[in-house]
Amino acid sequence: MVGTHLTDYLLREGISPLGLYYNSTISLAEIDRRATLEECDVRDALRIYRLMDGFRPDVIYHLAAQSYPAVSWRRPADTLDINIIGTVNVCESVRLIQRVSPSYNPAIVVACSSAEYGASLTPENTPITEDAPLLPLSPYGVSKVGQDLIAYQYHHSDELRTVRARIFNTTGPRKVGDAASDFTYRAAEIEVGLADCLRVGNLSTRRAITDVRDLVKALVLLAEHGDPGEVYNISGQHVYSMQEVVDLVCRLASVGIRIESDTSLFRPTDEPVIWGDSARLTQHTGWVQQIPLEQTIADMLDYWRGKLAGAKR
Repeated sequence: MVGTHLTDYLLREGISPLGLYYNSTISLAEIDRRATLEECDVRDALRIYRLMDGFRPDVIYHLAAQSYPAVSWRRPADTLDINIIGTVNVCESVRLIQRVSPSYNPAIVVACSSAEYGASLTPENTPITEDAPLLPLSPYGVSKVGQDLIAYQYHHSDELRTVRARIFNTTGPRKVGDAASDFTYRAAEIEVGLADCLRVGNLSTRRAITDVRDLVKALVLLAEHGDPGEVYNISGQHVYSMQEVVDLVCRLASVGIRIESDTSLFRPTDEPVIWGDSARLTQHTGWVQQIPLEQTIADMLDYWRGKLAGAKR
């Protein structure tokens, strides 16, 4: 999802990206046809190397991941393999290319995660800074700690220009599998008569939420101005309870929404609050959050309405 919005941004800026995909959550038909796409499993070290060597990108945005905490409980080995070994393959490819072309040293922005903080994310510790202990509470969080440290190690040992971006809750059009996308999709279904209620899990958790388009801008700024070897939180400035997000969805929906609690939607572990201090990012790059949550939710509803346009009541 993030990759598609990054592609849109780069094309608008006159930059021609090479995008890699594998088991994409987004239909390829939604990606601008001007982008060059190659199917590639990030675990395939040889193919990663060949694509990298052939294209020689100036900037690498390493977004490939098994990115769902809930899935990581069912597939912990796959999650660790994709996220950690995949990062090794990306960094190792650059290192190997440098053996033949010593001057080649692209910026590598590595998409890490707020899930790395885990148990450190307590109300008294938020907004959390990059110096907080990494105490992940899911296999996904553990995999992201590994990815984060691998990126740091390649900078320290091989002087690769890795910049680590610890991304907090991000959503927007094309997102699937998070609370905001589930809420807006179900609301759009209710609007066309395909569902009768909005089922919800724990609504007391609180999250700082960033629009994906603001995230993309932060990633681009980090590629341009981030300090190699450094780590940066990318977090929204405002914290919302899931109840507030539901209330906003209901307010923006075109019909009344009935709410039902569903215990199956509760997670085994769920941080009470996820909110990061992005001061370092702002100081180093000038990034500020610009898109309010109301616009994000409205755009997500419109996206799902377009998807469901042919449905009948």
